[in-house]
Amino acid sequence: MSTERKLPTFDELPKFKDFTGCAWEVWGKDDQLGTVNLLTKEVVKEASKEIKTGKAIGLNWPINFPAKPAFNRQAPVHEIIFHEAYGAVHDDILHINTQSGTQWDGLKHFGLVHHGLFYQGVPASFFQSGNLKQNSPADVNPELIKYGIHNWAQHGICGRGVLLDLVKYYEEKHGKLPYDPITTHAIPLADILDCAKKQGVTFRKADILILRVGFMKRFNGATEAERNSLGEKEETFAGIEQTEDMKRFLWDNHFAAVASDQPALERWPPPEGVPHLHSTILGMWGMPIGEFFDLEELSKHCAETGRYTFFFSSWPLNVLGGVASPPNAAAYF
Repeated sequence: MSTERKLPTFDELPKFKDFTGCAWEVWGKDDQLGTVNLLTKEVVKEASKEIKTGKAIGLNWPINFPAKPAFNRQAPVHEIIFHEAYGAVHDDILHINTQSGTQWDGLKHFGLVHHGLFYQGVPASFFQSGNLKQNSPADVNPELIKYGIHNWAQHGICGRGVLLDLVKYYEEKHGKLPYDPITTHAIPLADILDCAKKQGVTFRKADILILRVGFMKRFNGATEAERNSLGEKEETFAGIEQTEDMKRFLWDNHFAAVASDQPALERWPPPEGVPHLHSTILGMWGMPIGEFFDLEELSKHCAETGRYTFFFSSWPLNVLGGVASPPNAAAYF
C-alpha cells in the first residue's frame, strides 16, 4: 500500500527513564488503541483470504475455569435463576474477575509499576477505582472511561492470526516438554524463531501472534490438588523471556497483539531486578496481551492441515472504562 505509514523500529523509539522502546504518541497523543491501530480495513480484508474451508475454532476456555484462579483473583460464580411464576423461564448471573480465565489485558491493567504510569504516560492517579456507574449513553464522561477496554471492543481485534506451537516443537525436538508450564521457565527468542522456521511461518505486519506454551495441556492432565494449587501457591509459570531482543522481535515485527495459553505471557516471576515485560508491551506500546487462551483444538487442526495462519477475530466485552475482558476469540480456516 503506497500510503502505508512507516513505523519506527524498536531502536529508533526513544527511551523513557530506565525503559527502552517508548511508543507513546506513535499514533498521536490522544490515542487509546495502541497497536490495535495496525488492524486497518485493508489488513482485515487481506486476512480474510485465510478463510478457505469455513472451519471455525473457538479459543476461549469456559468462563467457569479455573475454579481457583491465580493472583488472588475472585473465582467465577454462575447463578441460575428459575422464574417459577412463568413456568419455563430462566435467567442467569455471572460474577467474574475479567482476568481470572481467558482474557485480554487492557491498557489500564499494567503499566510502569515503579513509575506509577500507564500507556501514554498517564499517571495512576488519573484513573478512578470503585464502581464506574453509567446512567445513560447520552451522559458518559469520556475522561472517566479513558483508555478502557471498550476502545478495543468497539474496534475489534481482527486480522491474521499466527500460531507458534512450542509444545509440538519441543516434543518433536526433545521427546517431551523440557519444562513444567506451571514452574518458572523462560522461553528464549531463539526457540520462537526456530519454531516459526520449522512451521514455515513468515510474519506480516499486524499479525496477531499466538504462542502455545503448554499450560492448558498441563492443567487438563493435572490432579485435583495440582489444579487447586494454582490459586493457593506463589505464582510460577513458563513464559517468554524478558530480554531486549524479545522486545525488539515483538515491536519490529509490528504484531497487533500477542497471546498465549499461559496464565502470564511472560516468564513469571521475572528474574530479580528485571522489569516485567507487561510494562513494555502494555505500558509502552499499548499492545493487547492475551492469556489463558485455549489452544488445544487449534493446535490439533494446525498440525493436521499444516496451516498455522488463519483469520482471527476477537470482540471483547464492551465495558466502558473496563480494565480487561474475555476475548470471545475464534480462528477461521
